[in-house]
Amino acid sequence: MMPIYNAPLLTIDRKETRRYAGLMTAKFDEQAIDAACEEARLLAEPHGIWNVYDYNSKTHMVQNEKPFEIKGSKITAHLNRAEQVIILAATVGETIEKAVTRHFSEGRYAYSVLLDAAATTAVEQIADTIEKAIQPQIGAKGYTMRWRFSPGYGDWGLDAQPEMLRLSDAQSIGISLTESLMLYPRKSITAIIGLVRENHETPIVHLPHDCTACDKTDCISRKK
Repeated sequence: MMPIYNAPLLTIDRKETRRYAGLMTAKFDEQAIDAACEEARLLAEPHGIWNVYDYNSKTHMVQNEKPFEIKGSKITAHLNRAEQVIILAATVGETIEKAVTRHFSEGRYAYSVLLDAAATTAVEQIADTIEKAIQPQIGAKGYTMRWRFSPGYGDWGLDAQPEMLRLSDAQSIGISLTESLMLYPRKSITAIIGLVRENHETPIVHLPHDCTACDKTDCISRKK
């Protein structure tokens, strides 16, 4: 059985919510941001799941009874020298998404954007928490964790999503795929984390939601 994460969110990061809402340099009603973060926290249904697989960094294959080839120059470079990989999935469920839609339909357009951004922050925080929970076990085995990399970043295509769902067993926490390969519920993620022997390099500092692999330099949510 794959490890499953189920735990409530105690807070939602306001700064990250502002970033995802595109408000890093804009003045905005701070009370509205607080309200959106609190509503997202209360509505979130956090779930996560992951598994560890052997990885061949020369052939770019995740080892399984049905091997999965990683395609893309940036993702394969990122996984260079990795001997194993963690494949994880996380979601905050459907309830937040329904609330965003309801607020929008009621004409609360700005607030619906904030709530949507808070939901994005929430699912990333879940993935961060999963990484922190895994890290001691991985370190005890002599590995360093690289930052997580998701389909759609850089040149790693969304066509990897079916295999990411299969290998993470994301369906067991309620995540599925649309015909256009988008995750459902929408506030869900899948990601891969390379595990590299510590003697290969100095330990890598955890950098959540790293933007360096993405070519979209004009993104309003991009970290500077």
